[in-house]
Amino acid sequence: MEKAPRAIVVLLLLRLLAHFGAVALNVSTNPGADEFHVGVILDMGSLVGKEARTSISLAAEDFYAVHRNYSTRLVLHVRDSMGNSFQAASAALDLLNNYNVKAIIGPQKSSEAFFMKDIANISEVPVISFTATSPSLTYDNIPYFVRATISDSTQVNSIASLIKFYGWREVVPIYIDTDYGTGIMLDLLEALQGNDARVPYQSIIHQSATRDQMTQELYKLMTMQTRVFVVHMTSSMASVLFTMAKEVGMMNKGYVWIITFGVASLIGSLNPSVLEAMNGALGVEVYVPKSTELENFTIRWNTRFRKDNPNDPLLKLSIFGLWGYDTIWAVAHAAEMARPTKDKVQMHHMSNSTTTLKGPGNTQNGMNFLDAIFQYKFWGLSGYFDLSERQLQPTRFKIINIVGKGWRDIGFWTAKDGFSQRLTKPRSNRTYLGTKPYLNPVIWPGESTNIPRGWEIPTSGKKLQVGVCTSGGYPEYIYAEKDPIITGITTASGLVVDVFEETVKRLPYALPYEYVFYNTTENISSSYDDFVYQVYLKKYDIAIADITITYKRSSYVDFSLPYTESGVAMIVPVKKNINTTTWIFLKPLTFEMWFGSIMLFIYTGVVVWLLEFLSNNKNFCGPIPKHMVMIYFSLFAKKEMVERPLSRIVLIIWLFFLLVLTSSYTASLTSMLTVQQLQPTVTDVHELLRNGEYVGYQRGSYVKDLLDELGFSKSKIRRYDNIDEFRDALSKGSSNGGISALVDEIPYIKLFLAKHCEGYTMVGPIYKTAGFGYAFQKESPLRGDISKAILNITGGDTIIQIEKKWIGDQNKCRNVGPVTISGSLTFESFKGLFILTGVASTSSLLIALAIYFYKNKQVKSGNGEQNFEQKVKGDTIEVEKQREETSRKMIHDKHPQNSIVNRSGSTAIHRGDRASGPRVLPVSSSARF
Repeated sequence: MEKAPRAIVVLLLLRLLAHFGAVALNVSTNPGADEFHVGVILDMGSLVGKEARTSISLAAEDFYAVHRNYSTRLVLHVRDSMGNSFQAASAALDLLNNYNVKAIIGPQKSSEAFFMKDIANISEVPVISFTATSPSLTYDNIPYFVRATISDSTQVNSIASLIKFYGWREVVPIYIDTDYGTGIMLDLLEALQGNDARVPYQSIIHQSATRDQMTQELYKLMTMQTRVFVVHMTSSMASVLFTMAKEVGMMNKGYVWIITFGVASLIGSLNPSVLEAMNGALGVEVYVPKSTELENFTIRWNTRFRKDNPNDPLLKLSIFGLWGYDTIWAVAHAAEMARPTKDKVQMHHMSNSTTTLKGPGNTQNGMNFLDAIFQYKFWGLSGYFDLSERQLQPTRFKIINIVGKGWRDIGFWTAKDGFSQRLTKPRSNRTYLGTKPYLNPVIWPGESTNIPRGWEIPTSGKKLQVGVCTSGGYPEYIYAEKDPIITGITTASGLVVDVFEETVKRLPYALPYEYVFYNTTENISSSYDDFVYQVYLKKYDIAIADITITYKRSSYVDFSLPYTESGVAMIVPVKKNINTTTWIFLKPLTFEMWFGSIMLFIYTGVVVWLLEFLSNNKNFCGPIPKHMVMIYFSLFAKKEMVERPLSRIVLIIWLFFLLVLTSSYTASLTSMLTVQQLQPTVTDVHELLRNGEYVGYQRGSYVKDLLDELGFSKSKIRRYDNIDEFRDALSKGSSNGGISALVDEIPYIKLFLAKHCEGYTMVGPIYKTAGFGYAFQKESPLRGDISKAILNITGGDTIIQIEKKWIGDQNKCRNVGPVTISGSLTFESFKGLFILTGVASTSSLLIALAIYFYKNKQVKSGNGEQNFEQKVKGDTIEVEKQREETSRKMIHDKHPQNSIVNRSGSTAIHRGDRASGPRVLPVSSSARF
């Protein structure tokens, strides 16, 4: 930031007593400097006008005290618009014709800027306003217009976020019918809609409205449900509005007031009595960073303001005064950077005629000046000052809460981070469900610390109109009647009514209501669609009955959460069908399942036999079929036949498969022998359609449309009014003038079966629905609270007790609930077990084969060594045999008579007789010498 020293600058204040009370401010410390004439148009009677005038004069002094070497000097010509658009345009003509100004700062109001836009376009003189915030002022309609402030549209997202933050669903904007007031509405409505907030009414206050007219409008707002108001108007009108609102009681507990930054920025300059009237209101301000320069300037500004306005109370310097100060710095810098071509600028006396406009002098001068404005970016007293986009872009807003005769900050908001209590801890976007931690507590109107719910029952005393009617076929759900003679009061009873009354009791506030009777019997063709449509016509605030939530109905009303079970099903007669088929024991498994089980049985046996065979198990020597049978019986034998660990693993996995299959088979067979004893006559709605059977429905139900969509002929659809008619038609059947099935919603079916349990059952559901709910007018604020209370009821024991009261104990009837016919077990259901068992068996077999071939290879490599040893051993034996033969011959030659050769080839030598001679010595062929 370019810092200005504290220098005393001479202020020349010249007051010309003429039409406009013209003032020229010429700040020059360089007599030879070129004068750059600038017009200033303000409403001197307003708070902003008085504040800006002081800021502008100080800004000119400070700028040239810092930039003494600049060759240009601003000459400011101040004009008072007196808050009148015509006066502002006349002032602009005077400045252009008589003073040849090169730029105009102002006008103050958006309506004045619109009024003089043609003047700016024709003269091609830049118009720079630091107070005109209407979004309607754009470059398209005023090419030479620059907004040295923010657009009102930049604050709408912070306001809409604030609405969503506290959970309010309806908002009423209050604004004046000027360009300033209406310019923001389109953006505000879009932002509110994007945050799920509705605007049921817009309160437009004429800028010349009297106090009585304002009071009448406030009374009108009091008759509405909405209690959240966004005020967008000038500070003077807002002061009157809040004063009147306090008088009529609209600043009490339960109300919410939010003021836009146009009023919130001037809150410090309002009368203390007005602040007291505004107690509890929230406001949106542009955040201004604190700095030492700002503190010093505020002190100087207070001193100068007292001097400029000795008879006025001291105002508080606002963001508008700071923007005015920074604007002068930007204009003075641009005047130096984009010096106009030489056409001498002189001070002229005012012309008597200011209604004609001279043509533009040099178009390029204006464009050069704008370019210099756009390129100059600096840190000013208001923050970062950047007009490159023809307007300022705020980075964050501050949320304030007016308390007593002052205000306090409750948090900050940015488009990126949302709400936060402090600027030092930026955070990412979060949901609005946990709202309390990210804003400081608020003291609401009426000095309440509880967050208002945002709506109330109107103070006119009118009770909530609750439409009721009698259910056509099931009065247990709702029965309504009106006493037409004595009291004229409508009474209602039934499950629907009990749930509604219990819901109202659980609301955190009192909800006065009265029942309004809707007669469905007067018009036979009347349906629940007609009844619900009365809510759309605003004859009822709520419609309660056994109303099904459908897409068609939700297009013109809103529904609460459902409080009953959803779905459409059929009631059909049941027939006793005891299955005595001889081969029923085969039905629990499909053909594929039987085939797969048998193949797996055989495969597992073959694998185990191979495993044991490869391990030389002596128990598996013999016929293969015999051993395969022995494998399975070995599981239960005392002596374990399988020896290999791989075989045991395979058998354990197969045994697990067998146990699962056996238990499933047993359960399926049991189900077939029991459940099938009560079998519905029809199991599919399309079966009815194919066979041309008759179906029934309840009068007034949307089920008829569903049957039409399914393709049933109108001649095959029959309407009935009550449970007795339903039962008679079902008992007759299609062939005897009755129906084969009754198509209805599950809550009705439960009631029917509770009364006629024997002989009937429910099949389905065949179609999904959302259930029963209460119908509200679109965007009704009651819907959310009622839905929360319904969740509280349906999530506990209360709904069970209410259903027992009106429907009975549903557990007594075994036919309540969908009937499912037990089917055969399929291969798909056990595919995982088949794969597991097969993989285990195959893997074990592969492992065993790998081990077997590995051992054989080892044996072959050892056979070579054994052959060599056997050859050596054979040679040795042959030598020994030769020696033995030689020895035998020698003995034979010496004693031939005593030698006997025995059968084994050994020789016995006898010496002497048997008794006394020597022993016979056998000589083996393998003897070694």
